[in-house]
Amino acid sequence: MKTIGLLGGMSWESTAEYYRLLNQLTRDRLGGLHSSRCVLYSVDFAEIEQLQVEGRWEQAAEVLAEAAGALESAGADMLLICTNTMHKVADQVAAAVGIPLLHLADTTADAVRTNGLRRIGLLGTAFTMEQDFYRGRLESHGLEVLVPDAAGRSTVHRVIYEELCLGIVHEESRKSFMAIIGELVAAGAEGIVLGCTEIELLIGPEHSPVPVFPTTRLHAEAAVTLALTDVL
Repeated sequence: MKTIGLLGGMSWESTAEYYRLLNQLTRDRLGGLHSSRCVLYSVDFAEIEQLQVEGRWEQAAEVLAEAAGALESAGADMLLICTNTMHKVADQVAAAVGIPLLHLADTTADAVRTNGLRRIGLLGTAFTMEQDFYRGRLESHGLEVLVPDAAGRSTVHRVIYEELCLGIVHEESRKSFMAIIGELVAAGAEGIVLGCTEIELLIGPEHSPVPVFPTTRLHAEAAVTLALTDVL
């Protein structure tokens, strides 16, 4: 079994879900008392969030690259950045280590294509929805990506940082997300990518009229598959 390196803490609420899923999926596939072999480096999200707001992405990349190196030194055979937004610096992080980085957008695109869909709605932080580093990666797989209007993007971003990253789940926010999903579907979205790891705390398949793609679970499933390649 290969060792999975988790670059987490962004936020720890979703990193905890990564840890749960990795262990649950490993046990499901191997049975008995099996659990995932993994190492975790959890950063202080307040520091990272400040760098995001100030647009200091190169400095954020340096912080994550150093953490990735620590994971490699600790014995990780692969690397997962446990957040969609910080995949903005995925190339810099990958270049700092000698182990493969399993890109979250790639695993998500694979799932969308496997389901025969092409046009998807994307929910995430403003960085993820508005910048090209994530949307462009999805589009490179032949997908068409729709995002909410300006008001919808503002709502989604606010709920992520002011509620979900703090472990707060409000029913009113769920209703707002469902309305935004409805607008994306009306615009032609065939599926919805939950492109922020915390959104899965709020939205599930039952909250959308079209398939949802939970990026945290998809990322974890791909990591476990790779980790168990020589076992199963």
